Amino acid sequence: MGEGGEAGAAGPLERGLEVLGTISRARAPMRPADLARATGLARSTVDRIIATLAAAGHLRVRERDVVLAPQAMEPGNAYLAGTGLCEELAAQAVALADELDESVSLAVPDRDGVRFVAQSPRRRTMSVAFRVGDLLPAERCAPGPLFAADWDEETRRGRRDRPDPGRFSIPPLPSDSFDGRITAAVADGYSVDDQLIEPGLIAVAVPLRDTAGTAVCAVSVVSHTSRHTAASLLEHAGPVLARRAAGMETALAAPAEPGYVPAVPPELGPDLLSSLGRGLSVLTALGTPGGLTLSEVAGRTGLPRATARRALLGLAHLGHVRADGRRFVLLPSVLDLGYRSLTALSFGDLARPHLAALVARVDDSASLAVLDGAEARYVARAPAGRLMRATIEVGTRLPARVTALGRVLLADLDPADARAEPDAAPLAAVRRDGHSLVDHELEDGLRSLAVPVRDRSGRAVAALGVSCPTGRETPDQTLARLLGPLEETAAAVEADLSVVTAFHDLPIV
Repeated sequence: MGEGGEAGAAGPLERGLEVLGTISRARAPMRPADLARATGLARSTVDRIIATLAAAGHLRVRERDVVLAPQAMEPGNAYLAGTGLCEELAAQAVALADELDESVSLAVPDRDGVRFVAQSPRRRTMSVAFRVGDLLPAERCAPGPLFAADWDEETRRGRRDRPDPGRFSIPPLPSDSFDGRITAAVADGYSVDDQLIEPGLIAVAVPLRDTAGTAVCAVSVVSHTSRHTAASLLEHAGPVLARRAAGMETALAAPAEPGYVPAVPPELGPDLLSSLGRGLSVLTALGTPGGLTLSEVAGRTGLPRATARRALLGLAHLGHVRADGRRFVLLPSVLDLGYRSLTALSFGDLARPHLAALVARVDDSASLAVLDGAEARYVARAPAGRLMRATIEVGTRLPARVTALGRVLLADLDPADARAEPDAAPLAAVRRDGHSLVDHELEDGLRSLAVPVRDRSGRAVAALGVSCPTGRETPDQTLARLLGPLEETAAAVEADLSVVTAFHDLPIV
């Protein structure tokens, strides 16, 4: 059956998300042949899926390797936006972590597992390494017994059978006293993890209940046996956790306002898998607190109702969408479609493909730098293939006031900041023009042009620049040749940064 039939419409969507999930679980870049072997799909099918996901912005093909692109976080962002949990509760989790000086996590139930949706870690030698999107077996963490008290018989049976235990971030326990922990959690109103996740890691969790009394989220305080025993952590954190949880439940009961709106994937060409593209559009459209009706999905995506219905049925079959009355809501399993893997990206990782594309376009070396005190520190670099080029490496620090990159960053500071005081005239020109061009100041014969890279708030968190010899052209010619490509590349970095940081902290280091 072709894509026009209902079963056919689900087929390409199911296969496409299987490929995306396989890449997400991989610990290294995969090639099309690897994906064909891992999924059992024909190579021609894999090639078409890759082309479709690349056109939608979810994958990049580098030479022969297929890797996730930051836009693959959009379905996960849609889920997090649709929960109505994250913004206010995450802020309260940060305040709780600051008050207790311990790591704090927010988690939601996901069938017979527990899925983390927010983390506020403490930066220590021994610290929690879980990422947003990680899925733990319910019996191996503190929130598990809190959620299991509400399980139906199907979920209990699913935990006993578990046909795919590999979906978890850590292995399930072959045998345990989970029923006793569920009973204790119901009686106590809290649950303790005494090194169930791994030796040395301890946690205490309390439920956050909706107005119907169902535990829809749990907040955990996590520590290490080098700091606490399970009993002393409960004594230290229990009263504060109970007080904070009451405020969190009040926030949970408040009507959620739509905040982040994920970008709808672009229209795909006729040679690509249109039903896969439509499924991705529906996934991101559902990022609304309370979900959407079929009519609302159709209106938001521009799809006919029958097409939107087929996509919703296919997504429900895959376990990514649930019907709640007339409304459809996303389920936390969509965090497996790239989100969890991409939270491991560094700022340099995010920017590097864009720098490489810029160098291929202009044939001059490109760099990304951040402000570190009064210095510009290079965090990513792509050298040009020339015999004569600037030999600057990642980690290099240079005085910000004599570099184009540094001046762009200094110009964005509050004028009251002492670092913005020297060379006020050049900084005023940068603020006016939106770029900085520096000739000969760092080194004779070297010219640099830089523009800002801004975060979601509009703050210049980094500067992107290109360096070239001065003898080839005049400053005006350099500006005319490079400014457009630089600004376009900065915009591409900003677009990726906006997606990655919607619900996830990405240190700009």
